[in-house]
Amino acid sequence: MLAMQHYNSSGDIPLSNQTPTVQETEMEAVSGNATGSANNPTAAGISMTLGILFNMVALIILAKAYRRYRRRSKATFLLLASSLIATDLAGHVIPGALVLRRYSVHTQGSTDDSVSTFRGDPENPDASCLFGGGCMVFFGLCPLFLGCAMAAERCLGVTKPLLHARLVTTARTKMALALIWLLALCVALLPYFSLGAYTYQYPWTWCFIRVVEDTRDTDLAFVMVFSGLALSSLASAFVCNTISGITLVRARLKKKKPCSQRSSAGSQDTEMVVQLVGIMVTSCICWSPLLVFALMSATKSYSGMLDSDRDTFRGLMVTGVRMATCNQILDPWVYILLRRAVLRKIYRITKRRASFKGSTFRSARWDISSFQTSEKSSVNNI
Repeated sequence: MLAMQHYNSSGDIPLSNQTPTVQETEMEAVSGNATGSANNPTAAGISMTLGILFNMVALIILAKAYRRYRRRSKATFLLLASSLIATDLAGHVIPGALVLRRYSVHTQGSTDDSVSTFRGDPENPDASCLFGGGCMVFFGLCPLFLGCAMAAERCLGVTKPLLHARLVTTARTKMALALIWLLALCVALLPYFSLGAYTYQYPWTWCFIRVVEDTRDTDLAFVMVFSGLALSSLASAFVCNTISGITLVRARLKKKKPCSQRSSAGSQDTEMVVQLVGIMVTSCICWSPLLVFALMSATKSYSGMLDSDRDTFRGLMVTGVRMATCNQILDPWVYILLRRAVLRKIYRITKRRASFKGSTFRSARWDISSFQTSEKSSVNNI
């Protein structure tokens, strides 16, 4: 998913004292006069390119690690992590391409007809809007489901390693992946069965569940299903990671003289749990605003209390989707940076700097003390 780059860009402040109407604002959003249309597609393209590059680098690292640990317990985690990064890559490219295409097609013209065409028909959205809205829901749920599955797999591996070795296999992991993608697809297809609807969202370049404009009972039910599943996945991942972390800390405290094999396995478990915590924190920060704002907007719109705050909630939804977009760029960096090799290098660099500062401080103290001693001896000689 690509951030709607042209919403929060700096716009020109009108010199007149007249407040622009909603229609004038929408015409400016369509024509790009208020947001700098010349630069925004470039910024969006750069963001999309960086997201693709980061995810590809993470996929290459994961592929090499999977070949190395193919017959070990870490292989399941690496398979799930590779699926997460691949899903993030697809979720960054497909909806992002739709947003760029729609924005590039409708950047010219500022007439009333172009505004209505750009917004589309809320009652009968076109095929691209239905596809784009479905991609938003599908690629939104998949990473959260995968993060929850990875946390549950590591929790089982840390707390019950023998049971994990007996139950968790590569074939069952692939089956679980298929079920996760199927569940997310079923939720995304609910509007095709008259449960909710997708419609263009302000500034009319992206599609999502109808939560701001004329929300109905089916839309409210749909957004509750979407947000409920997503928030439940985040909560489950938090519980599993907490249990795994506590178990690892207790094991570290109990082990006095661990053998090298157990020490290596423990360090691998610690590395995977640290990566999971990083993924969970990133997902919570990036996705929680959109999920909460969608629930708030749908509830207020359905109850008829959104008329005076419609523009505010439009802005909140755009902020939420932009933060959700960052998740697909940050996920690969979480895995790239929180590897043992990288953490060891950071630790060695930090240790070297600390030892260098300590040695400099000790040498300075030695110089001062030796100088004071020499002064005392010279005075005594005199």
